[in-house]
Amino acid sequence: MNSQPRRVENLQTDKGKVPVYATGIVEQPWDDYSAADHDTWSQLYARQREILPGRACDEFLAAQDAMGMTPDRIPKFSELNQVLTATTGWTLMGVEGLLPELDFFDHLANRRFPVTWWIRRPDQIDYIEEPDLFHDLFGHVPLLMNPMFADYMQAYGKGGVKAHGIGADALQNLTRLYWYTVEFGLIRQADGLRIFGAGIVSSKGESIYALESAAPNRIGFDLERIMRTRYRIDSYQKTYFVIDGFEQLMRATEPDFSPIYARLAEQESLPAGKVLDVDKVYQRGSGEGWPTDADV
Repeated sequence: MNSQPRRVENLQTDKGKVPVYATGIVEQPWDDYSAADHDTWSQLYARQREILPGRACDEFLAAQDAMGMTPDRIPKFSELNQVLTATTGWTLMGVEGLLPELDFFDHLANRRFPVTWWIRRPDQIDYIEEPDLFHDLFGHVPLLMNPMFADYMQAYGKGGVKAHGIGADALQNLTRLYWYTVEFGLIRQADGLRIFGAGIVSSKGESIYALESAAPNRIGFDLERIMRTRYRIDSYQKTYFVIDGFEQLMRATEPDFSPIYARLAEQESLPAGKVLDVDKVYQRGSGEGWPTDADV
């Protein structure tokens, strides 16, 4: 592991900001976090936990509590690993920033979850373009305590390694699946829609928008539909996909995706905000039924 961790963020170029990838695996420099770093964690943690009850899925909130995360200080990866590894066999490891795709897939396939070691600056409280420690640790890690979701993430990693070998189109299809489930997924509970995607649960604005705004589409989970759907990274989502449970994700990852990639290669990608006649479109409510297209 690197002894001198770097903070790797986007690079400003004449073409705009571009992602910078880093392969460094680092020890969490916990003793080097400043009071401002811990205060940033505390503010973000308290703000999200205030608004997530009734919005985040039950599994997320229960798992986060079981891990022992608290608002008073940035958690130590080593302490979280004692609980996480004993529960589902996953291990957190520190990274400097975005990983190259194949490295990321390989870690997931082996039940290692990369967590950015650095946390956003105080002036980035409300928004940061790249994933930082708060997004990774608060948003992604809790559901790794859920055995079904933990298995899904490993299966996704194995699928990513395979897709990387097939080609760019297959990789794009699979990336869309991650985006619309792991990052921005919604789930149906008996008492209504809830959020589970890390990109939502780590954002105050999107936690409210995803469930309570009339603007976005909320479409029933369909694997190939998701893999055809483009997305934007610089705004709230125009479409969210809704799963019926984490078992549904596991069933979706069981088949060989190669025939799916072949079929999708013959079809055009869909704009993020498009609704098809065959889509199950779900808006706000108790979760008791899907409205007809005419109701949307």
